[in-house]
Amino acid sequence: MTNFSELNISESTLRSLKRMGFEEATPIQEGTIKFGMEGKDIIGQAQTGTGKTAAFGIPLIEKIDTHNPNIQGLIIAPTRELAIQVSEELYKIGYDKRVKILSVYGGQDISRQIRALKNRPQIIVGTPGRIIDHINRHTLKLENVQTLVLDEADEMLNMGFIDDINAILEKVPAERQTLLFSATMPPAIRKIATTFMKEPEEVKIKSKEMTVENIDQFFVKSQEREKFEILSRLLNVHQPELAIIFGRTKRRVDELAQALTLRGYLAEGIHGDLSQAKRLSVLRQFKENKIDILVATDVAARGLDISGVTHVYNFDIPQDPESYVHRIGRTGRAGKSGLAVTFVTPREMGYLRIVEETTKKRMTPLRPPSESEALVGQQQQAMETLVEIVQANDLGDYRILANQMLEEYDAVDLVAAAIKSMTKEPDDTPVTITEERPLPMRKERSSGRGGRGDRGPRRDGGGGRGGSRGGSRGSRAGGERGGRREGGRREGSSERRSPRRRDS
Repeated sequence: MTNFSELNISESTLRSLKRMGFEEATPIQEGTIKFGMEGKDIIGQAQTGTGKTAAFGIPLIEKIDTHNPNIQGLIIAPTRELAIQVSEELYKIGYDKRVKILSVYGGQDISRQIRALKNRPQIIVGTPGRIIDHINRHTLKLENVQTLVLDEADEMLNMGFIDDINAILEKVPAERQTLLFSATMPPAIRKIATTFMKEPEEVKIKSKEMTVENIDQFFVKSQEREKFEILSRLLNVHQPELAIIFGRTKRRVDELAQALTLRGYLAEGIHGDLSQAKRLSVLRQFKENKIDILVATDVAARGLDISGVTHVYNFDIPQDPESYVHRIGRTGRAGKSGLAVTFVTPREMGYLRIVEETTKKRMTPLRPPSESEALVGQQQQAMETLVEIVQANDLGDYRILANQMLEEYDAVDLVAAAIKSMTKEPDDTPVTITEERPLPMRKERSSGRGGRGDRGPRRDGGGGRGGSRGGSRGSRAGGERGGRREGGRREGSSERRSPRRRDS
């Protein structure tokens, strides 16, 4: 993979990316940034979880003239959740350059947005309906737009926004750079590309980059309330050297990290709400093997250059198969084998099948270990530790003490006592893990949309994206659109040592 420092990016943007913890560019980022910096139009075929926000965000931020108070960049997104998420990430990418960004979407007081527009933002991120509202009110002036981004174009098509998109495209200058991102390329999206784009370069994730050949993949079917106890036992049995546990929401990450710490594991969590200093501190500890378990959201873990990860645990199955591939791709690197375990509730089995169709690999069902099996794992680790100490041959005066004890006690009893003293027996310290709402029901088959499958019935709800808003409800898009909804969609064994405990 390519480091961002190799992509001709300015020092200010590189500083921001470093603060965010981004080091390696994902495939969609590498291709998009290269062509984007050259000013070319781009069609990016990518889904959520591939890092496409930074893919278009970096060349967009690079192009902005901070001395020019006009709107220079416009990003159209299908839902308010995505608009908010994109604007937050762009703010972080453009932080050192001091780029001014504003998100506009239905459901928020339009007069508040009008006041914010008077502060002269340079980038607008918005949903189609609300952008049209501002165009009609003459509060959004697009005659100076140099870069236009259509994010999740096929989703906007599915939600009935195609006419709004065409209307917006007629309002921006013909001389501009256009970047279109879509998971699939139906005829209506191709027509937009043909009509409004100039000799676009195509960037897509190649099938070979979706393979996970050297990673053993398992799934555990369990109820939500059973997940944590099963996870604890798996950690004791698998004895991972370095592990990443993925959670769907920031709350989930915080609670998991705290619960693991209470049980004695060396674990820390990272997500988008952490300060820069805390985030960098956690990553440094993980890279330096001072902690064994990193608990993370998708957004927080994206683009991180972390080697040596032996196990990945998906405490919550991701909504998009590409997110799954990028999660488990944290292990099994540089020709080494890895192990991935995904927890699935009975209602989420349809998502598991979609993942299997995408990766072209069936996952193996894993029977949760019992308490006695978890204890055996800890005993094995204690024995291995004893052997390592003996082989180090640095016992000195301890041999004198050992001989004194052998005069009084049986040798087998003494070794057994040593193993017992070094064994961390299963811990039942009470922990609090809030149950998360399961993903929307999804049929266990593909609907021919690039492996995304059937989304199930749409409701006003559906919750968040990217691991940060997973339990929340969407809502209808108020404003002047007659209630058009711009609400969101929901968005084994190992020869490794045991995770260290804080008291060991």
